[in-house]
Amino acid sequence: MLLEPAEVWAYLIERGLIPATASGAVREVGDGNMNRVFVAVPDDPDIPSVAVKQAPPWIQKLGPSAPMSPERALIEARALRTFAEYAPKQTPTILDVDETRFAFTMEDLSDLTVLRTALNEGAELGRTSAEVGELVGRVTFATSVAGADPRARAALITQSVNPLLAEVTLQYLLGDPFVEAEHNHHHPSLAGAVEKLRRDPAVRTELATLRAAFNSNAQALVHGDLHSGSVMVGVRDGEPVVRVIDPEFAMVGPIGLDLGLYVANVVIAAVRSRNTAHLASIADCWEAFCAAWREGWPDRVDPLLDDGWLVRELREVWRDTLGFAAVEMVRRVAGYSHASDLETLPDPGPASAIVLGLGHKLLADREICGSRPDPRALAHLVGTSWEAQQ
Repeated sequence: MLLEPAEVWAYLIERGLIPATASGAVREVGDGNMNRVFVAVPDDPDIPSVAVKQAPPWIQKLGPSAPMSPERALIEARALRTFAEYAPKQTPTILDVDETRFAFTMEDLSDLTVLRTALNEGAELGRTSAEVGELVGRVTFATSVAGADPRARAALITQSVNPLLAEVTLQYLLGDPFVEAEHNHHHPSLAGAVEKLRRDPAVRTELATLRAAFNSNAQALVHGDLHSGSVMVGVRDGEPVVRVIDPEFAMVGPIGLDLGLYVANVVIAAVRSRNTAHLASIADCWEAFCAAWREGWPDRVDPLLDDGWLVRELREVWRDTLGFAAVEMVRRVAGYSHASDLETLPDPGPASAIVLGLGHKLLADREICGSRPDPRALAHLVGTSWEAQQ
């Protein structure tokens, strides 16, 4: 049964999350795209506010005409609990999971700001990229063949099967943007560049490679939709805070998916603002990710995995990162779901052309950034792309 705002307070009392004698207010928040989110704020300041997230049996934005399994809420809650086990600093606290109503209750994050919104308003990334890289590194090492007991990994893979949302990713990230599709749209000035990209056989081959990796490469538990809209930032007690949210697309898949989506959105933010500090943070993300793997490496569960394997594995993750970053860049300018970073510019055309061009270059030749992991080479590629447009 779907919750309405007027029912949430009683629901929280029923679940034992708020004292029966407490009073307060409930408001509905969030973008309303996939799910419903409510925040309950008690009148007593000593009682912390909480957020309730519920998944209806359809995509919230589209309604019953777009059915979607509500199991995604339980997948998200399980993923957040796993994230909290290995990266508690960057993960919101889950307080309760209601498997009957496909809902969960968590700490209230309404004092924080969505990273994309903050960047659009001129904020700097600071340590945000490093925090994201650390989370991805800690979670993926702990759930990989290097960090997880084989039986625990097998159970995790079984629990994380997410076929419906995997289909969404295949269609809207790794499919539709590269063909003529009903919901695609792009700036009129990009028509020729979009057609050129879609007709490029090198792009088609790389896209096929990434689709195959997405479907078959069960490296570790990944968030699955880790863009700048899935990160919350702010300050608490005078200290910067980063929280990663919304892992309803979580699955055991290629690690480069998470890193690539995040890196692409950093690039898009940098193109919007021409802020080279944003580009420098790509290296912060990658270095924090690698540091987390190296920290866990001495305690790896399989001693036959040697240092040479680790070097090769990180190199392949970087290659996948570039590929998934490229398809995300294409999606955000030529697919269904565009980036507000670009769409809120007075004229999105020039910046969108840079992003599309970068995506095309990386898909046609990932070696353009070197054969070894080098985030600074990617930053340089972005910088030269916007300089060439001036």
